[in-house]
Amino acid sequence: MNSTMDGNQSSRPFCLLAFGYLETVNFCVLEVLIIIFLTVLIISGNIIVIFVFHCGPLLNHHTTSYFIQTMAYADLLVGVSCLVPSLSLLQYPLPIEESLTCQILGFVVSVLKSVSMASLACISIDRYIAITKPLTYNTLITPWRLRLCILLIWLYSTLVFLPSFFFRGKPGYYGDVFQWCAESWHTNPYFTLFIVMMLYAPAALIVCYTYFNIFRICQQHTKEISERQARFSSQNGEAKEVQTFSDKRYSMVLFRITSVFYILWLPYIIYFVLESSSGHNNRFASFLTTWLAISNSFCNCVIYNLSNSVFQRGLSHLSEAICTSCASQTTAKDTYTVRSKASPDECQA
Repeated sequence: MNSTMDGNQSSRPFCLLAFGYLETVNFCVLEVLIIIFLTVLIISGNIIVIFVFHCGPLLNHHTTSYFIQTMAYADLLVGVSCLVPSLSLLQYPLPIEESLTCQILGFVVSVLKSVSMASLACISIDRYIAITKPLTYNTLITPWRLRLCILLIWLYSTLVFLPSFFFRGKPGYYGDVFQWCAESWHTNPYFTLFIVMMLYAPAALIVCYTYFNIFRICQQHTKEISERQARFSSQNGEAKEVQTFSDKRYSMVLFRITSVFYILWLPYIIYFVLESSSGHNNRFASFLTTWLAISNSFCNCVIYNLSNSVFQRGLSHLSEAICTSCASQTTAKDTYTVRSKASPDECQA
C-alpha cells in the first residue's frame, strides 16, 4: 500500500503552484497556462515593436531608439527562452540533462534581463545629456559611440553573470520551474551581493539621479520661458517652449517604461536577496515574483503603444501597409480567377 502511494506521488509532476495540478492530466495546468500566455504576449509584442522601428524612420530620429531596439531584441529572446520551461512543465523530454539546462537557461536569461536593465540606465543618461547639453549633444552622442555602448552593455552583462555559469550561485529567474534547480541549485549570498553591487544598485541610482535632474531642469526651463513670454511674447521663446515640452514629454514616456520596469522587478529583487541571506525558499513566492518580473518584457510594448504618439503613427502606417498589401493580393487573385474562367472567344475579343 505504501509503495503504491509512493509510486503515485513520484508520478506527479513537479508543480510550484500546488493548486495548479489536476489528477486528470500529467502536467501543471496553471503554471503552463501562465507561462504560455506570457510567452505569446512577449514574442508577438516585441516582434511588433521591432517591425515598427524598422519600418518607421521617424522613430530612428531619437538616439534612444538604439537602446530601445536592443531591449526589444533582448525581450524577444526572453520570450523565446520561455518555451524551454513550457516544454518541461508539459513533461516533454529535453535533449540535455536537467542540471545543464538550469545552468544554460539561468545564465542566458540573466544576461538578457541585465541588458534590459543596463539599456534603461543608458537611456536615462542619454536624455540627461540631451537636456543638459543640447548644443553639444550631437557631437557627444554619435552613432559609432552608441554602437560601442551597446556592445559594452552585452559584454558587461555577460561578465557579471558568468560565475553563475560555473554554479557559483543561482541567478534566479525561472530556473525553479525545473526540479533540480529548485532543490539542488541554491543561491549564494556573496554572489547575490555581487550582482546587487555591480548591476541592480548602480542602474537604480543612475536612473534616479538622471530623471530627478531632468524633471527639475525641465520645470525650471518651463518657468523661465513662461516669465519671458509674459514680458516679451517673442517667437523665439515660443520655439524654445515647444522644444522643452517635446523633450519633457519624450522623457516622460521613457520614465514610465523605467518606472514600470522597477515596479515589476522590485518584488523579485527583494525576494532574491531575502532567499540568499536566509537560505530558505518559498516556491510559490519564487514563481510569482519571477514571472511578474518576466512580464515586463511585454509591458514595454504596451507603454510605447499607449504613450508615444510617434510610435502610434508608425504602428498605424505599418498596419495600413499590411492591409493594402493584403487587399492588392486579394484583388490580383480575384482578377486572375475571373480571367481563367473566361471563354476563349471572350479572350480573343
